[in-house]
Amino acid sequence: MLRQASHILAIRAGRPGLHDFTQKVTGWVGQSGIRDGLLTLFCRHTSASLIIQENAAPTARRDLEAYFARIAPQAAGYEHDDEGPDDMPAHLRAALTATQLSIPTLQGRLVLGTWQGIYLFEHRDRPPEREIALHLVGE
Repeated sequence: MLRQASHILAIRAGRPGLHDFTQKVTGWVGQSGIRDGLLTLFCRHTSASLIIQENAAPTARRDLEAYFARIAPQAAGYEHDDEGPDDMPAHLRAALTATQLSIPTLQGRLVLGTWQGIYLFEHRDRPPEREIALHLVGE
């Protein structure tokens, strides 16, 4: 029988960049009782995003963070700066990544590749607490 479960996961990142929260998601999926299905994750913010990325080599994550800092720099004279110089670059970086991910589940586990992890990509210098909505549908 098809079932569904939902949850709001709060994440506070202490700095801009990639923050792995795979274990929190894995734990919740395991407790849901749903074995085979599809998990949707949704970031409820316009200045942070979600990304599936390399979980073994920190250098890959640092290079990714540096790349986004180059293509959406803070000192670019943006018109929109209501919340400070990191405001518009955060929106640009979020627009170039994703605010929603879909991950299949099989036998109560996420079907991620060996070197994949789920990350909050925080784009603000002084980030607020972020909310990630989780929704799992399956049986």
